[in-house]
Amino acid sequence: MPRTYPRFHPDDAALRADEATGLGALPVWDLADLYSAPGAPEVKADIALAAAAAADFNKRYKGQVAVIAGAPGGGAAFARAIAAYEEIEDRLGRLISYAGLLYAQDNINPAHAKFYGDIQERVTAISTDLLFFTLEINRVEDAALNAALKDPALAHYGPWLRDLRAMRPYQLPDELETLLHEKSVTGHAAWNRLFDETMARLSFDVDGKPLALEAALHRLSEKDRAKREAAAHALAKTFKANLPLFTLVTNTLAKDKEIEDRMRGFEDIAQSRHIANRVEPEVVAALAGAVQRAYPDLSHRYYAMKAKWLGLERLEYWDRNAPLPQSDDALIPWTHARDTVLDAYRGFAPEMAEIANRFFEKSWIDAPAHPGKTSGAFAHPTVPSAHPYVLVNYQGKTRDVMTLAHELGHGVHQVLAAKQGPLMADTPLTLAETASVFGEMLTFRKLLANAPDKARRKAMLASKVEDMLNTVVRQTAFYTFERRIHTARRDGELTADDIGRIWLDVQGESLGPAVHLGEGYETFWCYISHFIHAPFYVYAYAFGDCLVNSLYAVYENAQEGFAGRYFEMLSAGGTLRHKELLAPFGLDASDPAFWDKGLSMIRGFMDELEAME
Repeated sequence: MPRTYPRFHPDDAALRADEATGLGALPVWDLADLYSAPGAPEVKADIALAAAAAADFNKRYKGQVAVIAGAPGGGAAFARAIAAYEEIEDRLGRLISYAGLLYAQDNINPAHAKFYGDIQERVTAISTDLLFFTLEINRVEDAALNAALKDPALAHYGPWLRDLRAMRPYQLPDELETLLHEKSVTGHAAWNRLFDETMARLSFDVDGKPLALEAALHRLSEKDRAKREAAAHALAKTFKANLPLFTLVTNTLAKDKEIEDRMRGFEDIAQSRHIANRVEPEVVAALAGAVQRAYPDLSHRYYAMKAKWLGLERLEYWDRNAPLPQSDDALIPWTHARDTVLDAYRGFAPEMAEIANRFFEKSWIDAPAHPGKTSGAFAHPTVPSAHPYVLVNYQGKTRDVMTLAHELGHGVHQVLAAKQGPLMADTPLTLAETASVFGEMLTFRKLLANAPDKARRKAMLASKVEDMLNTVVRQTAFYTFERRIHTARRDGELTADDIGRIWLDVQGESLGPAVHLGEGYETFWCYISHFIHAPFYVYAYAFGDCLVNSLYAVYENAQEGFAGRYFEMLSAGGTLRHKELLAPFGLDASDPAFWDKGLSMIRGFMDELEAME
């Protein structure tokens, strides 16, 4: 069925796989809750309203923040200023969210690309009038701010002010901050867009059939080894042909980050990410160290087991995600995937299922895989005055069901946290993965409990172990790769061969001797979008997985009252730090032993697999 642009409505735009694939009708999201169309009068009206409000805000408050905060009884006036700022941010967030979702749904559509670029420029220009506000807040003396915070209205914004002022030591003069802000659309944002549009247009010739990236990567999990190998070679061939561009993008963005880091005085290449994540560097170092020490007992051990199961001396890189011979390769229809996830959520708490079900009933999900669509999956919170949207590329495998459970976990979290408002609803990346990974675990446990026989249970356990290794080991290796790339870039430009060597070294360390990283795999770094869009994002996945493993162990041992504490944690949004959020569960991520406890669940699954031999 043809897609209709630019408006999407579930009645006329539900892309169908039905008889052709057995997946059934796959939903396409309805973005009308944001705007009816890019050219809708509401879009122009909100741009005009935001521009006028930002100009008025600038005229009213620029140069006055310290005066207001320091005045007797200034807390209430300061809170009113923040509330006005928050309202403008919500309107701008609605605009950029809508443009970004259209772009993610089909970024090779010229109209979507132009609209996204235009909105980026307008939002950046309008927000330039607001930039002074946070800069001036960080120049308010601690004593004056602490006195103002005694007012309940301002105390409401205390968590936001706390997190904002974490960047105080690294803030640049106003002129430089404004320059960096305005040039972002022609700087890193432009390079991000170039990467996205290039990746979306790539074609991979697999056995004479041109495939988009998502479909080609999907072939690496086929049962037929010849199909996996063909897909791997096709991926490597196209990646290699485009390496000059991806190498330039990587070098440019790494240098761009190094310049800004140096200007701000950051001492570590990942320090800006740690501050944004509201996590101490030593906590991240403890996590990475614990995972790296566990490589031999986790990934090295597992892939040696898998090679034996597949009757191989060692795995080629295209065998790493191969299903076991006894795994069920029947396609899972969309409705079955939906029911599986909702049943698992309902078994934990009816409220969780009720919130997740809104995404299905209200067309907040975009599921079909097609050329031009962003690969992978995400849940976008948009703004608290609206609601989140979920994007997946559903192809009917068990892993796709788990991905759906993962993204709906994010969605539930975002719905619950929305009450904190635009400035405090967002959760740090390290904690944002909590609800998603917990949702995955609930779904997996539900599926495992219903396994019909030992063979099916083994296949499911193996699949889960692989997912956990991909989340914990692979993402930690990605973090190590980024650290080495950004460190090496400080000594000059890196060639594609340089980057490929670092990639192979890091992947070899993490995967172990049972996986042969043959010719072609040295190019596979180039499609990882997190390296481009959010440097050092990746450790958040390992953080979230290990955290949830510990959290789930608490749930298994004492279920009474757990759901209530869990929903309180999610509802807090970004108002609390990890220590405060985990304390009610008796957990502490700053304790080095915490990470070993999280890794023990993976070991336990592997022990069960070995016992089945």
